[in-house]
Parts: sequence; structure tokens; C-alpha cells
Amino acid sequence: MRIESVNENTCMVYFGDQIGAETAGLVKRATDRLRRDMSDLIVDLVPSYTSILVTWDLEQADRFAIVRRVRAAIDSEDDGSTGGDSARIVELPVYYDPEVGLDLEDVCEHAGLSRDEVVRIHSEQLYQVYAIGFAPGFAYLGSTDERIAIPRKSTPRLKVPTGSVGIAGTQTAIYPSCTPGGWQIIGRTPQKMVDWDSDSLALVQVGDQVRFRAISRDEFLELGGNLDEL
Repeated sequence: MRIESVNENTCMVYFGDQIGAETAGLVKRATDRLRRDMSDLIVDLVPSYTSILVTWDLEQADRFAIVRRVRAAIDSEDDGSTGGDSARIVELPVYYDPEVGLDLEDVCEHAGLSRDEVVRIHSEQLYQVYAIGFAPGFAYLGSTDERIAIPRKSTPRLKVPTGSVGIAGTQTAIYPSCTPGGWQIIGRTPQKMVDWDSDSLALVQVGDQVRFRAISRDEFLELGGNLDEL
């Protein structure tokens, strides 16, 4: 672990250079401990793939005091009260079909697999939420099975429909709103990924795990899915 200053009231805590489950676990546990032990000083915490951005109240403590507190909190023994070693699993229903999976056939062709095989491989994986970014609630999930990994589109779409599930390299993501994007879209979930009236805002958080469940067109519509958005 290393700590580097960003400005007078922000620092970055690094846990390594490799994206993976082990590093993600370190980030999750450290985030939980900082929230537990430094809630009186910290204004914001932004966990990511291998790091945490820490912003504190400059009127309460200077950089040197904060760095000492950060190190002490992260190095402290976890008494289990934060649940840092347990990951919440969120199941998301997905309608996998070219009707909404705008690039599903391209992914099948790239992988040399049938549609059923691509859907099975994608939905049987348990994904780790590594980061939230790009747009509110946009969760970067890894790792996608190498058999169905595919590069981003060379030309991004101007509009990707809300709920679209896409692949880019060995990552998977769900578009929480209609935005531009270049991920390869293979399906759509009817699940709302952002709740503007909740304290947490996003349905999933860094450290959570996500599992996709393939559903039919009828179930997608019953759950409130939208087929019209383009």
C-alpha cells in the first residue's frame, strides 16, 4: 500500500497495479474500515480498481494527520463489524436476444459460438464490481470469460438504451441510462440500476458481486422492460 497526495485535502491510496479479485478485496476492506474509523473526518471516498480516493475536511485535520489515520485504519484488525470479507451478490435478469442485444450476433461470430453458448457463458459467471464511473451507476464488472471477450466497437453509438448489458474486452457493464457508448451490447435488463431517491443512488457498489439470469421476452416485459428505447 502507498499513499500519494492529490491536493491539500485529497490523497490516493494504492493497493497494487494489477486488476483482480485479490486487489478488489483489499480495496473493499480498506474502504469499509475508513468509513468505520474516519467518518468524522472524511468527506468522500471513491474506491476503484486498485485504489481509493480519499477527501477529508481540511478544517478538521491536515494532510500528515490524515495519512497517519488512514494507515492506522487500514492496518487495523478487522473485527467483522463492517462485513468487509463478505460480498453482497446482486442477481440481474437479462433478456439476451438480438431484439435488444444489438451486437449479440457479432459477439457470437467473433467467438465462434452459438447464441445459446454465449448466453450460457456470460450468465454463469460471478462478476466482481471493480469500479463505478463514466455515468452514475455505471458499474465495471470483471472478469468476462475469455471465450466471449471482444474489443469495444471502433465507432461508439450515440445512444445506448437504458439497461443494455455490454462487453468490452474482459469486462462487462450495464448502462444505467441512455448514453453514448462503445461496448458490444448482448442483452438488456429491466432492473433499474440507479434510484435517485435512495441514499446509495446506485443498485450495486464497489465490492459487490453480480450474477446475470437469462429471462424470456415475456418476463422482460412483465418486469417493466422497455423494447422501444433506441
